[in-house]
Amino acid sequence: MNVFLWIVQAVLAAMFAMAGIMKSTQPKDQLVDKLPWAADFSPATVRFIGIVEFAAALGLILPAATGIAPVLTPLAATGLAVTMILAAITHARRRESSAIGFNAVLLALAALIAWGRFGPYSF
Repeated sequence: MNVFLWIVQAVLAAMFAMAGIMKSTQPKDQLVDKLPWAADFSPATVRFIGIVEFAAALGLILPAATGIAPVLTPLAATGLAVTMILAAITHARRRESSAIGFNAVLLALAALIAWGRFGPYSF
């Protein structure tokens, strides 16, 4: 199970790192074409979401891999789970049901990591 959790952590970290870099570096006008929900938020909020996602991606891997404050890994997963709940609420408000399904999958994976790393497979 430990290897499985590491694989899930790596996949989620890669996904959120790419999404975070995209949201924090590209202008809002370019993002709205790819992410229609970005039109509802200020450029600063979209950039903040990107920075949070990138920081959480780092938090999924680095603390556990280095052994420095490994409790940050399940905390990062918990933060991503909360982020996915908020994203699902935003997509529900915009009636984007396909995006809610994607958020639910990411939420489940983040919750799995949080459960495993806080519980029976902690570092």
